Amino acid sequence: MEQLKEGQIMSPRTYKVTAPLTGTFYRAPSPEERPFVEIGQRINAGDVVCIIESMKVFTELRADQGGVVKNILVEDEDAVMRNQEIIEIEVA
Repeated sequence: MEQLKEGQIMSPRTYKVTAPLTGTFYRAPSPEERPFVEIGQRINAGDVVCIIESMKVFTELRADQGGVVKNILVEDEDAVMRNQEIIEIEVA
């Protein structure tokens, strides 16, 4: 399987975005705002899909490829480990 910058090829058409560091997963920029992505949403390469917070530093994760969000594998504010799979995207 081919390793991507922030995801791993699962099939010729699907990859999973992985956490680049250990921290807290956030679906939205703030509790009052809408999530970056929803299941079924079409996204483009470069779109922000979530934020990981570690030691008060917020890191935006961006999609490497365009496609459709198939699954969000963790809940908002969950602790995530480095390289943990967090979002599944079907490549367009």
